[in-house]
Order: sequence, then C-alpha cells, then structure tokens
Amino acid sequence: MKPINEVKMTFPSRSANEGFARTAAACFAAQLDPTLDEVNDIKTAVSEAVTNCIVHAYPDALGTVTMRMRLFGDNTLEIVVHDNGVGIADIEQARTPLYTTGGTDRSGMGFTIMESFMDSVKVRSRLGKGTTVVLRRRISRRAQG
Repeated sequence: MKPINEVKMTFPSRSANEGFARTAAACFAAQLDPTLDEVNDIKTAVSEAVTNCIVHAYPDALGTVTMRMRLFGDNTLEIVVHDNGVGIADIEQARTPLYTTGGTDRSGMGFTIMESFMDSVKVRSRLGKGTTVVLRRRISRRAQG
C-alpha cells in the first residue's frame, strides 16, 4: 500500500532529541485525528524506541538516529526508528521484559512498552551495523458529528 503522506528526519543521538522525536510523531499523527490516548501511546512508544538508540546503540559515542513516519489510507501510522549503532546480539532476549544492557538504571521494559502501545513492533538488527524498529498503529476513525 502506498502512503498518503510521509516524512523522514535524522538527528544526533542526544537525549534532548528524544522529546523532539516524540513531539514530531504526535504532530504527524494528528493528521489522522487520534484520540488523546492514542497520541500518548504513540509518543510513549517513540520515546522508548529513540531512547534505545541513544542508550544502547551508541553507548560511548554520539551517533545518528533516523525516524521515518508514514500514513496510510486505512488510518495506519507507521514509524520506523533506525540507528547505525552496535546492533542487538539476541533480539528475542532483548525483547524479554526486564532484560537490559544499559546498566542498573535501566528498566529493561522498552520493547515491552512499545508492544503494549502499538499494534505491531518489528525489530531487525545486525551486530556492528545497527537496528531498525518498525512501529505500526491503526488509529480509530471517529464519528463525524
């Protein structure tokens, strides 16, 4: 299916840009007239995906995060968050609740949170090449009054 609108942005893996990414996602999703709960769910999932890039993909250096957002005619929002960082050795293990490589100050709940707020979460990764997370959420159509 061809998107009806799309945007792509790239930004440094600075923690300050996590807030920018979540706000950009909320603004882009607004075209589908989501409920406040849907907007908050999207912002939370994007926050987790971008934070994973910042904390895990580039643990000792500044890197680049790319976020592509697309809207489809069936009211589906797709957000792809990509980094060129260290990659994930074992995706299944990384998606296990409470597992983290980020030290004691990390909860290990990032993928679990993304999965709870999105309809689907797909993860692809190659060691030394980076990780791509694809978040998809269908926005409910509201009755026109």
